[in-house]
Amino acid sequence: MSKERIQKVLARQGLGSRRQIEAWIKEGLISLNGNIVEPGQQVDVGDVVMHGGRKIIIRDAEQTLPRVLAYHKPEGEVCSRSDPEGRPTIFDTLPGLKHSRWVAVGRLDINTSGLILLTDSGDLANKLMHPSAQMQREYAVRVMGKASKEQLDKLTNGVELEDGPARFDEIVERSFVEEERTNRSSINHWYHVVLMEGRNREVRRLWEAVDLKVSRLMRVRYGSVIMTKNQRPGQTIELDPADIRELAELAGIEYAKNLRSGKPIKKDYRMTKHKAPASRGRPGSRGSSAPGGKPGSRTSASSGGRSGSRTSVSTGGRKVNNGKHR
Repeated sequence: MSKERIQKVLARQGLGSRRQIEAWIKEGLISLNGNIVEPGQQVDVGDVVMHGGRKIIIRDAEQTLPRVLAYHKPEGEVCSRSDPEGRPTIFDTLPGLKHSRWVAVGRLDINTSGLILLTDSGDLANKLMHPSAQMQREYAVRVMGKASKEQLDKLTNGVELEDGPARFDEIVERSFVEEERTNRSSINHWYHVVLMEGRNREVRRLWEAVDLKVSRLMRVRYGSVIMTKNQRPGQTIELDPADIRELAELAGIEYAKNLRSGKPIKKDYRMTKHKAPASRGRPGSRGSSAPGGKPGSRTSASSGGRSGSRTSVSTGGRKVNNGKHR
């Protein structure tokens, strides 16, 4: 990596937006290798940045793929990094990062559950959220009442909201699971809707525009990432390199084929047997090595023993015969 402006690199590593980082630099809140950063200063791989007591080591983003998490957000959690009211956030239980932080790809309001993506790459997050990417977002929606054909046509053709026109690209009616199981009718009806943008409460406001109230809302897909039915609320799944590449390509990013995964390799720790050190006790005492195999000496199992010899291994108070039976 050649030298780059510090705000660009820190934004890429997920510290914050470039504008936010520039404000911190002007306030003197960021230091580089022990010195206060100046606007426009450049950094290189291995440089140490400090912000708010947090240590960030500049890494070469071109060496590894970004990491991406698929998180099943339950209702009641907020997408802020911290909440003044003390409510739980989506960042509370995520796996830790050493020299960067997780960036949420979009938001879900506190009463909406379902899939939300997080990545350690600010560049990838911005590309996935940018309107030019035309990233599909699919929601499962339960509304009170059944939508008429006129209402569905209006939702797909477009309605005028406070912040401009909006519409669903696709609406598919789904059967209500409880209704199928009990064979009873219900006032609730499920629909799957797809739209290309993520304005604040847009799905709920669209249904309200045709006089239907949303009683439950869950995001089930973002781009190429689909939340599986067996992923429990609060559970995080990390995407494989192939899935990350597919998602990035939808946003117009193509990573080099030789990039290795940024996911840490889990070490497999196994219990190994170590040979106990020889006792320094008197010859013939328990645990000592007596030359010539005198009475009272203890012999351990060894592959270098004489053919036909009889050895035993102590296993919790009982002896297992490893020799030949006569």
